[in-house]
Amino acid sequence: MSLGMLSLGFVIGMRHALESDHIAAVASLATRSHTVADTIRQGAAWGIGHTLTLFLSGLLVLLLDSLIPETVARTLELMVGIMLVGLGADVLNRLLRHRGDRSPAYHALDPRRGPEHDLCHHLPRLPFRALLVGMMHGMAGSAALILLTLSQVQSPLAGMAYITLFGIGSIAGMAALSAIIALPLHYSAVTLERIYTLLRAGIGIVTLLVGCTILYGVATGGGTG
Repeated sequence: MSLGMLSLGFVIGMRHALESDHIAAVASLATRSHTVADTIRQGAAWGIGHTLTLFLSGLLVLLLDSLIPETVARTLELMVGIMLVGLGADVLNRLLRHRGDRSPAYHALDPRRGPEHDLCHHLPRLPFRALLVGMMHGMAGSAALILLTLSQVQSPLAGMAYITLFGIGSIAGMAALSAIIALPLHYSAVTLERIYTLLRAGIGIVTLLVGCTILYGVATGGGTG
């Protein structure tokens, strides 16, 4: 496999992170974050989980010289749809449950709080929820396209290198996207509480709709593309 093909894997990985179901999942996870950095960690954790399962799936494809059966792929798609419906419903449920409460993000981003407080109370940690969501996405969806690519390579080592760069690209892409999502979401919590609430409600509704669309596609045999 040429260097150009490997580089293409990185670019495709970044593009892969921008698919609607991925954006919906990470945006819904972002509503649980307390800082912009925490949201970026959520996106990076999604990318790591996605890469882990994709790497394992790719290894099986290379070792067994066969693709994932269609029935298994559709079952995984179904699980992703259910997961997104659950994530969207969770966002809306928390929003309704805490109506009138001051957002936790407000307190986390209060400019009166010094960096010493952030260092003590927001130490970097691996967001396992985002990791698990990423792992689920790595087993389903258009990630199957990358597995199809593996069936064309001659060397297992080249295939693993391609997946690794694809994974690094998806981690970088989702971390960057998370930063873009975090800025309006978290800073509106500081100054514009109503807009912050509307943003969270929009994220919950869109995530719910994306999940329902996936479920409908699986039920009618159309899939998600």
